[in-house]
Amino acid sequence: MGDGRVQQERVSEQTHLHHRWRPALMAFFLRRVRDHGEAEDLTQEVFVRLLDIDAQARSADAYVFQIAANLIIDRARRARVRAEFREAAGRHDDRHVEPLDPHRIAAARGQLATITAALDSLPERTRTIFMLYRLENMSQQMIADSFGISPSGVKKHVAKAMACLMARQRDLS
Repeated sequence: MGDGRVQQERVSEQTHLHHRWRPALMAFFLRRVRDHGEAEDLTQEVFVRLLDIDAQARSADAYVFQIAANLIIDRARRARVRAEFREAAGRHDDRHVEPLDPHRIAAARGQLATITAALDSLPERTRTIFMLYRLENMSQQMIADSFGISPSGVKKHVAKAMACLMARQRDLS
């Protein structure tokens, strides 16, 4: 019976904190982030962190805006790290890393279509064995057991599929 009452008091306290601090926290965050959705998320995060503080050892009023300020600082740190990463990634152009461009994307889609067509031209059993081995990373023994063939039979199907794919690739070059 005592646990129910403690739980009810805790919910009542949480509701009181929410009603008392939500408008002020929303205003605090909106002035800083200028995004209503993010301000809402940050406000909820303050309440979650308040729940983590031991009820006997706290006065919620003393912590609310300290927690909010810490969340803003954490947000700024994350934004700085992301900006530094983007900047560093932009410097990779010096290292002969090609950026994605429409021509490369179109060429890759063409190659993918060629490989798909080559796979579609294979007998179904060979195609399935090849895909299980190369794409699903199943062992040759597992595939052999599944199809009721020997592991060397699996190797032959994989080799046949690879030969077909390489021939198609050579035809394009």
